Amino acid sequence: MSRFLPLFPLNIVVFPGEKLNLHIFEPRYRELIKECQENDTTFGIPVYLDKGIGDYGTEIKILSVEKKYLGGEMDIKTKGLRIFKIKEFQRHVPGKLYSGGLVEDVDTVQDDDPVQRQKIIELLKQLYGALGVQTLMLNLPPNFQSYDVAHHLGFTTEQEYTLLQCFKESERQELILDHLTRILPVVLETEKLKERVKQNGHFKHLPPPNF
Repeated sequence: MSRFLPLFPLNIVVFPGEKLNLHIFEPRYRELIKECQENDTTFGIPVYLDKGIGDYGTEIKILSVEKKYLGGEMDIKTKGLRIFKIKEFQRHVPGKLYSGGLVEDVDTVQDDDPVQRQKIIELLKQLYGALGVQTLMLNLPPNFQSYDVAHHLGFTTEQEYTLLQCFKESERQELILDHLTRILPVVLETEKLKERVKQNGHFKHLPPPNF
C-alpha cells in the first residue's frame, strides 16, 4: 500500500540500521526536519545519482537535534529504518518547500548464509590488513549483516545503490563476495608496488643466483 513520505534526495546511500549525522542548512530541508520533529514523523532519503533521483531510498527517523545555529541551520542524528520504492514523485509538495512522494515499503529477506559470511570475513581481513585499517574488523558484530560493512568495501555510490536493491541477504553476500574477489588482488599488488618503490635507492643485500 502506498503512503506519503517527505523526501530529502542526497548523493549517498543510507542502509537500514545505519546511523547518519546530517548538517541541515537549506530552507526547504529545515522546514522538512522541523515538521518531522513537531509531528514525530519520518522522512525518506532517495539516492540521487547522475541520471537523477533513483526509485529506491531509505526511510529515516530523527534521533536527536544536536545543535541549532542562529541562522536556522541544525545538526541532527538519524537512523535508517527500511527501504522504500517511490511510486509517484513530487518535486514540490503543495504548500511546502520540500519534495515528497508516494512510496511503498520493500520487504527484505534475511536468508544469510554462514558459510558465505565466513568467506567475506576472510577476504575482509586480507583487505583491511593490506590497507592498515584492521580496527574495522574489531567493530563488527559477530553475526554482522551486509549493511554493516557496505560502506567499508570501496564501493562507488552506484555499487552501494545496487546493493540497496538486493532485497535478500544471500544476494547481498554474493555481490560483496564478487566485489572483494575482484579488488583484493589489485589492492595486494598495489601494496607490493608501494614496497618496491620504498626500497628503491636503499642498499640491498641480495644473494646472487646459483648457476
